[in-house]
Amino acid sequence: MVAGSSIQPRLITTFLGDCRFLPSNSAHSLHRLIRFNPGKDHVSMKMSRTLSGFSNLFNRRNTENFTDSKRKQLKPGKVSPARSVPSNIVKPPYVRSRKAPGIANEPQVHDEKGIECMRASGKLAAQVLQYAGTLVKPGITTDEIDQAVHQMIIDNGAYPSPLGYGGFPKSVCTSVNECICHGIPDSRILEDGDIINIDVTVYLNGYHGDTSATYFVGEVDEEARNLVKVTKECLDKAISICAPGVEFNKIGKTIHDHADKHHYGVVQEFVGHGVGRVFHSDPVILHYRNNDSGRMVLNQTFTIEPMLTIGSIDPVMWNDNWTVVTADGSLSAQFEHTLLITQNGVEILTQC
Repeated sequence: MVAGSSIQPRLITTFLGDCRFLPSNSAHSLHRLIRFNPGKDHVSMKMSRTLSGFSNLFNRRNTENFTDSKRKQLKPGKVSPARSVPSNIVKPPYVRSRKAPGIANEPQVHDEKGIECMRASGKLAAQVLQYAGTLVKPGITTDEIDQAVHQMIIDNGAYPSPLGYGGFPKSVCTSVNECICHGIPDSRILEDGDIINIDVTVYLNGYHGDTSATYFVGEVDEEARNLVKVTKECLDKAISICAPGVEFNKIGKTIHDHADKHHYGVVQEFVGHGVGRVFHSDPVILHYRNNDSGRMVLNQTFTIEPMLTIGSIDPVMWNDNWTVVTADGSLSAQFEHTLLITQNGVEILTQC
């Protein structure tokens, strides 16, 4: 998932609830994070790690900006109550505190036991996502997908990481059409021609596994199909360059170069992140060209999760303080994997 920012220097990650506090000595100072131009109808952030009062600076969606005449504009549905989790299932610390956790400064680097735990959580996340994908069809609601995902996760003795993270009310993120990320499952019925990203994170034996994919709902037009195809290619190409000692900024260049070839935009406000014992940690993984420092190290785990758009890359947040959509209503797609840096290169932990 991705992160965001607040008046106190807080940031956003792919789970807009990926909330973390920036250290006071961080190079990512507030003026670097925020770009606001008077007269524009949005605020944009260079990066993201938390959800907070700063989210109120996002202009709420202006229906006049919706440009896609082929689809209905995405609108909020009814959100059902949060689902219960058996008391015997171990919950992440942020669930007990009911507060968004601060950002973890240290990268997630594991010993052999930790690696095995990461493999287990990653495998379960992948299996849950694969199952969720089989449910995607015209006529199903995103709330029904959430119910199925929730049940499969707890049936396997794990906790659905999004549930209760900074107040997020559901167990999975479902982002339809122009939704960039952090869509809340609700009563909206999926329609023929939609695309939907399903973002699954599980907390198993004290470790998080995080993954997402974008699926077609029924018969999807060529424009949407190509966006989804290229977004997946961007992730695959970025993964292929990962290995010990590789600079993280090469991820952003690889993704941005491929997106440019197909004339797609790369969302910059939402980022990948370290993942392991904590949901979000350093390093911040930028999906666009950048000069940030830092190199991959052996036994480190993190996510790559590019979000591409057909039109505007500018995000607009709904009044629920979670759902983020493109400013012009154009389609957005995303794919994500949790990765482990190995001696031979990289291992994808979130695949079946």
